[in-house]
Amino acid sequence: MHAIRIAGPLAVAVTVTCLTGGTTGLAARAADRLVVPEEFGVFQRDVSPLVKAQLETAQLDIPAKTFLQIEPALHHLALQHADRLSALPAADVPRTLAALARFIDRQRTAAGQRPVFAPGRDVIGLLDPDRGLDPKAITAIAAAYGCAATVFKRDTADETIAGVADEFLAAVRAAATSGRPTTIVVLGHGLPTEIQSYGIRFERLADALLGDQAAAGGAASPPDLGKLVLVCDDCFSADFLINLQNAVERRSRDHGLSAVALPACIAGTNRGRFGFADARGAFVPHFWKDVVELYFIRRPRPAALVLQNVFENVDHMMYGYGRAPIFEGTKVTGWRLIDPAAVQDPVTFVPLDAAARDELRAILGLPATAPLPGWLDIG
Repeated sequence: MHAIRIAGPLAVAVTVTCLTGGTTGLAARAADRLVVPEEFGVFQRDVSPLVKAQLETAQLDIPAKTFLQIEPALHHLALQHADRLSALPAADVPRTLAALARFIDRQRTAAGQRPVFAPGRDVIGLLDPDRGLDPKAITAIAAAYGCAATVFKRDTADETIAGVADEFLAAVRAAATSGRPTTIVVLGHGLPTEIQSYGIRFERLADALLGDQAAAGGAASPPDLGKLVLVCDDCFSADFLINLQNAVERRSRDHGLSAVALPACIAGTNRGRFGFADARGAFVPHFWKDVVELYFIRRPRPAALVLQNVFENVDHMMYGYGRAPIFEGTKVTGWRLIDPAAVQDPVTFVPLDAAARDELRAILGLPATAPLPGWLDIG
């Protein structure tokens, strides 16, 4: 699903009510314990300063821009392990969170040069059928980086939604089975459980990604999806990709396969977030519009578009949606929230190998056998 903002002489804005509340005080100390607040705004206000102080004390300071970009990821990781953190003495929580922030930052560095568009990659696109999205929104940028692109879109009367969905899933299956470096781009409407434009639930896409490996069952070697990158720019895309990654791991285990190497995933909208598109001219969602602006329209272009370009530059460009900068002279010293519903804050997920999961367990003081997802939100 996409919320549409219509601009022009007779502009009509569609307002979406933000669903997050304004509960405060959730970071209060209970005896000698520090509770991780569920509200991100409270986490920013009450916990982040403690984390930054720990980073400075340890001389492991993360640049302010980088911390701003990984702060939501740190909050979500803290919530995933809230029980463990709440069992620690209050003084140990900021130190542990600082170590987690450094862990996220190291994963960003490790994954930063993974290509999204680069010579020799294939590109598979899926475009919403009911809007003014043109295949050139994908094929043009793909060609600029030496990629061969195939784009699926229901745009003729003799095509059906179900038929195009089946063709797209078949292409995904073939790409996953072949092991070829491939980037999959989905632009349109979404829900936490499906690519809404074509009614493709996350389970169906998970099965397509596992492809022949799942059909074989009991494979000696794990399925390797590490050469794949998934980009979803639609409403609730982070929720969808989390469901997808968890389903790939779960279905892999159900089929008797070894641990799966997950793809990198890029969501144009963070958890619980609507996506937006300007209705003037072509219907291009904001995240993809900014990707095209930064890495197709502007010159000079880099030799390849990599993950670092997305989770640093595109993310930074999109931070202004729903926020206004605070200036001291010509320097931006902060941001003021002006429209919570317009905030998208894209997120990148990267796979975690066994060594990275061991490191994460060590930071959290978890047993060596404690289960962890094979993916990580790196902001």
